[in-house]
Amino acid sequence: MRSLTRRSLLCATASIIGRAQKLVPAAVAADHLLLGVSDLDLGIDWVRQRTGIRSATGGVHPGVGTRNALLSLGAGHYLEIIAPDPLQSAYNFQIDVRSLKEPRLISFAAATSDIESTAAIARRAGHKVFGPAAGSRVVASGKTLRWRTLGVLNNLGSGGIEPVPFFIQWDLDALHPSSSAPAGCELESLEFHHPHPSDLSAFLATLGIDGKVSEAGTARIIATLKTPRGRVELS
Repeated sequence: MRSLTRRSLLCATASIIGRAQKLVPAAVAADHLLLGVSDLDLGIDWVRQRTGIRSATGGVHPGVGTRNALLSLGAGHYLEIIAPDPLQSAYNFQIDVRSLKEPRLISFAAATSDIESTAAIARRAGHKVFGPAAGSRVVASGKTLRWRTLGVLNNLGSGGIEPVPFFIQWDLDALHPSSSAPAGCELESLEFHHPHPSDLSAFLATLGIDGKVSEAGTARIIATLKTPRGRVELS
C-alpha cells in the first residue's frame, strides 16, 4: 500500500466517510493501532524482536492508568504499545490489558479531521456515540499533545478485542506521532477475524470503512507490516 501524507489521509477519510459507494480501506483509515501488553518493557522488546526497531517511550495517560511507547508505521499511521502505568493507583482504560499473557492488537483508532461531523454521520446511521472527549499527554520535550476522541457503541467486541475503531482528531498544532516515533516500518494491510463477519463488515461500512473480515471463532485484528526484517504480522 502506498503511503499517504497525514493531510491527504485525513482529507480522504473526511470526504469519503458516510458515502457508501466509496469506502476507505481499514489500513488507510487507521490513525494508529493499539497493541495491549501487561508490561511496557516486555511489549517494547516483543515488537523490537519482530520488527528490528525499538519503540520510543511516549508518555502516560493521567487518570486512565496507562502509559505507552510508539513506533511509526509510515505517514499518518503508528503503533501504540499500551500498558498499565505502575505509578497510577487507578486503572480506567476501557480494555483491561493487565492480565494479558502476551501482546495483542486490541483496537485501533481511525483518523478524522472533523470529529463533530463524524459523530453526526454515526448518529444518522443509527449508532449511539460517546464523546467527543478531550485527551492529552506530556511528551518528552515537555509539550502537551492534545486530541479528541469519539467512540461508537457496539456489541461486536469479543475477548478483550474491539474491532470497531474509535475516531481521533488531533489538535491543529499537534505533531502527529508518526512523524516523531522511530521509523522504518510501514502498515501494509489491516484485516479482521470475527464470529459474525457480515455484521462487523456492515458496521464498519456505516462508518465509511472497508474492512476485510473472515469468519473465525474469536475476534482478531490482524496487521501486516513491512519491516527491516521482512513482512511481519501482528494480531
